Amino acid sequence: MNNYLNQLVNLAKIDNQLDDFEPKIVKIKSNLDKLKAEEEEINSNISLCKKIKLEEELNNRKNELHIIELGKKLEEIIQKNVNVKTQREAKALVVEEEITKEKVRFTNDEMERIENLIEYKEMENERLEEELKLLRENIALVSIEVDKELSILEEERTKIYQLKNELVDKIPQKIFEFYQKIKKWAKNTTVVPVRKQACYGCFLKIDNNNYAEIIKGEDIRNCPHCGRILYIETMEE
Repeated sequence: MNNYLNQLVNLAKIDNQLDDFEPKIVKIKSNLDKLKAEEEEINSNISLCKKIKLEEELNNRKNELHIIELGKKLEEIIQKNVNVKTQREAKALVVEEEITKEKVRFTNDEMERIENLIEYKEMENERLEEELKLLRENIALVSIEVDKELSILEEERTKIYQLKNELVDKIPQKIFEFYQKIKKWAKNTTVVPVRKQACYGCFLKIDNNNYAEIIKGEDIRNCPHCGRILYIETMEE
């Protein structure tokens, strides 16, 4: 096999190894990312609990003021009863008193409902805070393991980058630029083998003349259909 072609084959294999690191990193981080997403969700629920609790406490303060107002109104009705002169006025005051008392009952019921809701939100908040505490402890432990795994992976990647740099230094600039140009669109199929007389990038059959030249391996040959760099696999490969 042509020496430059052999270098490009090895370079493509190294690039493919480097490309494989990204999904490995994503996989290592996936569990930690999931835990952090849970942490964010719990924080969001805690904030919502506090917001609802604060809103309902404000509502109850308004209800307390409303009860005071209704109490004053009932006192006014009692005073008016003293000075009633006609039956019609008396009936009107009775109706007004009943309506005011009904408002008092409704407001008291509403205050009780709100107090129960506030109590429930306080309990829910306590539960979420405890859940968040345990989750953060777990995140801390998982983070340590993830950092270790990423550190090992980074060491491996650094070694492979060194191999790539050493190889690139040996490849003529024009040939390397030619390889890079194809790699922009072909990605990890820049250099592919020919199997059963077909390009293993586009899977189209190579004509006999081109196939004969590829078998010789004297020059760098491109697929006549897709333009990828082609080579014949050795028995060792």
